[in-house]
Amino acid sequence: MVVGKNGSGKSTLLKLINGIIKPKNGIVNCKANIGMVFQNPDHQILMPNCRSELLININQNISDYQITKKIDYVLDQVGLNGFEKRPVHTLSGGQKQRLTIACALISNRNFILLDEPTALLDQTSQLKVLKTIKNLTSNHKNPLSALWITHRYEELNYADAVAELKNGFLSSWQEPSKFQYN
Repeated sequence: MVVGKNGSGKSTLLKLINGIIKPKNGIVNCKANIGMVFQNPDHQILMPNCRSELLININQNISDYQITKKIDYVLDQVGLNGFEKRPVHTLSGGQKQRLTIACALISNRNFILLDEPTALLDQTSQLKVLKTIKNLTSNHKNPLSALWITHRYEELNYADAVAELKNGFLSSWQEPSKFQYN
């Protein structure tokens, strides 16, 4: 997790890592298969239902049977079992955010960047998204790494390590329980 105050450059850092923006100086070299989850899922979801949104994110040529199995699997991973035909406009904010995580999973991403994924959610939905991320990154069978940014220090309980972005500089990584705010 990367923490920092508003305007500290957290979102810019993720956009640099993902190649959405190019650095003015230096280079960013990231060889991971990156997926991105934005703060507002409505800026990311394009299709009318969960299945169609997941379908546009499958980046391989597989059979209809494999597609169905894969959709069922990723929906289960994010706690949206049975939502395949559900219209997106009927989803809560937290369900939409978990759908965007499922979209990264279905496209075989192994590194997900999350830009304040709980910022627009109520407390119950925040907790579901945080637990989803923690469960996915704790799955040793299908390893997944996540880097998320936030200014909510209470989310540190869900991180394996934390660094602070301040004045354009990233602190060293620390254990969340030992993290000192500067």
